[in-house]
Amino acid sequence: MEVTPLIWTITVVIILGLLAFDYFFHIRKAHVPSLREAAIWSSIYVGIALVFGVIVLIFGGVDMGAEYFAGYITEKALSVDNLFVFLIIIASFRVPREDQQKVLLFGIVFSLIARTGFIFVGAALINQFAWVFYLFGLILLLTAGNLLKKDDESDEANNFIIRLAKKLFNTTDNYDGDKLFTKVDGKKVLTPMLLVMVAIGGTDILFALDSIPAIFGLTQNVYIVFTATAFSLMGLRQLYFLLDGLLDRLIYLSYGLATILAFIGVKLILHALHENNLPFINDGEHVQVIEISTGLSLTVIIGVLLITVLASLFSKAGKAQTAIGNLGRHASSYTDLTYTSDPNERERIYKALLEEEVYVKSMDKKYRDKAKDVDKIRDEVAEAHRQHDMYLKG
Repeated sequence: MEVTPLIWTITVVIILGLLAFDYFFHIRKAHVPSLREAAIWSSIYVGIALVFGVIVLIFGGVDMGAEYFAGYITEKALSVDNLFVFLIIIASFRVPREDQQKVLLFGIVFSLIARTGFIFVGAALINQFAWVFYLFGLILLLTAGNLLKKDDESDEANNFIIRLAKKLFNTTDNYDGDKLFTKVDGKKVLTPMLLVMVAIGGTDILFALDSIPAIFGLTQNVYIVFTATAFSLMGLRQLYFLLDGLLDRLIYLSYGLATILAFIGVKLILHALHENNLPFINDGEHVQVIEISTGLSLTVIIGVLLITVLASLFSKAGKAQTAIGNLGRHASSYTDLTYTSDPNERERIYKALLEEEVYVKSMDKKYRDKAKDVDKIRDEVAEAHRQHDMYLKG
């Protein structure tokens, strides 16, 4: 299928239209989306991506369609992993729940811009220098290694850009709705809303450095790379609220993603050897190696993700981690009075905390004790109970 300028224009207009629709019909009025709303719109965006894939399959052929679906599934899986970091950043900045959608949409738009830039830079490098495949492959292998040993205690929100912004500019610790600036004692200052967007934007750039080499390992068709990346980001905001409380359950996701990235990294290096023109490797001649087909790549990606997700969902350790993680979030939200302006939210959170606490106590102690941050969460729960007792006493 020849991708004409008209097709590119129509595709970009559709994507921009979806983003505009998301903002004007969902984000403009701050609210906490219900589980039903998140589920419906997540399904709609996944459906749009699948329909687009079928159109590519019909007009572009089996190979092009397979490349799109392999790229889309890989980028979607990486996007879910990104939600873990978004969750850490949003929790670190205590973003009011009704304003979290705006932060997430900004993150999606900025991520799309950053990845689009990297896509065209990557395509230009690939067209000029075949050795770039070696570099991309090495990046993915290193990323896979980092996923296996990543530090869960790292404070993603406390990065250099945020520390610099706080030092150079007047900032306040209090939110003023979803405003980026507010006035304190007659002076214009930055709100945490702007800082959290800076933090999200900074991490988006790092995500792009990992995800773009991954999809270039599956296809070098720039149109497929762009559309698979764009559609994988669509609906990520709704998915955040749909999976809220379940993200911790996917305890083996990092292992699955590490396997996928390592597999694609090897695929890229094999392709680089096949196209080799570096004089210090085989005297600049092509190396006869096995090349991994798109069909095999798609099979491996789907298989690894299925095993990873099912192992996480049926794991007793995963269930314990989910419940304890939820308990910690409920306790942290309850003790933070700036969490929301909704007066009913306090009782809702405390009720959810009590229900989760009963569920956690029903679990095997050995799995509860192995959960990450368990001691810290116990202290937060105790503080939430103390504050609730004081609240009842008036």
